[in-house]
Amino acid sequence: MLKYILKRLIVFIPTLIIISLLAFVISINAPGDPVERLSKSANKEGTASEQSSATKKVKQEIRKRLGLDLPIFYLSLGTLADPDTLYKVEDKAQQDNLLKLTRQYGNWEAVQNYYIALNEALEVTSKLNTDEIYQSISTFTLEEKMMDDSSYTDTIYSSSYSKNQINEAKNNTNFDILSLLESYNQEIIESKLLDIEKRYAENSFLAPSQEKFESVKTAFNYLKENASSWKTYVPKIIWYGNNQYHRWLFGDGGERKGVLRGDFGISYIDNQPVSAKIWKKFTVSFVFIFLSIVLSYLVSIPIGIYSAYKKNSGFDKGSSVLLFILYSMPSFFIGTLLLYMFANPDMYVWFPESGFQDPATFSEDWGMFKKIAHHWPYMVLPLITYTYSSFAFLSRIMRVGMIDVMGQDFIRTARAKGLGEKKVVLKHALRNSLLPIITVFANVFPVAIGGSVIIEVIFSLPGMGLETFNAILNYDYPMIVSIFTISGFLTVVGYLVADILYAVVDPRISYS
Repeated sequence: MLKYILKRLIVFIPTLIIISLLAFVISINAPGDPVERLSKSANKEGTASEQSSATKKVKQEIRKRLGLDLPIFYLSLGTLADPDTLYKVEDKAQQDNLLKLTRQYGNWEAVQNYYIALNEALEVTSKLNTDEIYQSISTFTLEEKMMDDSSYTDTIYSSSYSKNQINEAKNNTNFDILSLLESYNQEIIESKLLDIEKRYAENSFLAPSQEKFESVKTAFNYLKENASSWKTYVPKIIWYGNNQYHRWLFGDGGERKGVLRGDFGISYIDNQPVSAKIWKKFTVSFVFIFLSIVLSYLVSIPIGIYSAYKKNSGFDKGSSVLLFILYSMPSFFIGTLLLYMFANPDMYVWFPESGFQDPATFSEDWGMFKKIAHHWPYMVLPLITYTYSSFAFLSRIMRVGMIDVMGQDFIRTARAKGLGEKKVVLKHALRNSLLPIITVFANVFPVAIGGSVIIEVIFSLPGMGLETFNAILNYDYPMIVSIFTISGFLTVVGYLVADILYAVVDPRISYS
C-alpha cells in the first residue's frame, strides 16, 4: 500500500505542474491591468490629496513588486525578428502592438526607434502649458496691434485662439499619438500622421513639439523602407533565466514566498494577502461542508441499507417518495423557511438568524470546546440547509450498491454457511457496496473551496462561496486563480484518498 501511495504521489507531480501552469496562464491573460487596479486600490486608502492618479514612479514600484518587469516564462517560441526585451515595455497593449509591428515588418530596431520617437513626441506635447501658450499669443497680438494703431490707449485685445481651442488641439494631438502607440495597421498609422500634420499646420502654437513629430514621421518611413519580412518566417527559441512563472511558483527570496509555500499574491480589492483571506473563509466553508457530508452519510447509509434489504416494501417506497420530495426543494427555499420559522421574533427565536459568531462576545483566546459551544447555535440551520438535499442522492446510491451486492454469489455462500442475516448484510455486503459512496466522499475536498454562494448569502456566513462570488464581480483575479489552484490540488488529494479507501473497504482490490 505504501509503495502504491508513493507511486501515486509521484504521478501527481506533473498533474500539479499542469494545474499551476493553467492557473498562471489565466492570471497573465486576465483582462485589465493589475498595476492600475492596485494603484487605484491604494489611493482609496489615502487622504483626499493622495487620491489622485498614481504617478509613473509608483506604478513602476507596483510593477516591480508584482514581478511584471520580468519575462513571462523560462522560454518563448518566436521568430528571428522578435526581440528578447519586449517584456520591459510596461503597457500590455503597447507590448502586443510592438510585437505585431515586428511580425509585420521584421525589423525590431526600426520598430524600437519608431516607438521611442512616439513616446518622446507624447512627452513634449503633454508638457505644453495651455495658460502659457494663451498668454504668449495674447501678448504677441497686443504688441502687433499697438504697432498698427498709434491711437491705442487702454483697449484690451484677446488672442485669436481661446483656451478651449488650445486645449482641444493639444488633447487631440496627445490622443492621436496614444492611438499610434497601439496601432499596427499601416493605413491607420498613415492616416493618423496626416491628421497630426494638418493640426500642426493649422495651430502654430504647437510648434515647440513639431520637431519631435517630424522624428516620428522619419522613423516610420525608415521602418517601411527597411522592412525585413523574411525574418518572420525563421523560428527562434528565446531562453530566459528569472521569470514571472518561476517567481510566482517559488517566490523571489524576499517578501514573495511563492505558490508552493502558500503565497498567492495580494488581492486587487483591498491589497491584502490572498492566502490570509482564503484561509479564514475556507475554514468556515470546510467545517460546514464536511459536517454536512458526515451527517448525510450517517442518515443516508442506514436508510439505503434498510431500503435495499426491504426492497419494494412500504418503507422502501415511502422513504423514496419523502427523500425525493426533499431533494426537489431548492436550498434557498428551505433556508428562508428555516429562518422564518426558527429565527423569527414572530414565530420562534431558537437560533441566531445570521453569521457564524457573535463579534461582541467571541474571543480567539477561548479553548476549543468553548468555541464549539459558541458556534453551534449559528451552525444548526445552515447545516440542515446544506444536508437535507443529500439524503435522497446518497441513500439511492447506497440502495443500488447494496441490491447489486446482495445478489452476488459470495452472499449466497455466506448464507449457506449459516451466517446470521445481520452479519451477512453489515459485514460482507456493506463493505463491498461502499465504493460509490467513497467516490462521492472524495469530492468533499474540492467542493469545500467553492463553498455555497446561495446558502452563505442567506445565512450571512463568511465562507468561500460568498468570497468567490465577490472576487468574480470585482475581477479579483489573484483570488480567482488561487481558488482554481487550490481546488485542483484538493481534487488530486480527494482522488488519492478515494483510492486508499477503496482498498480498505473492498478486499478484492489490491495495490501490491
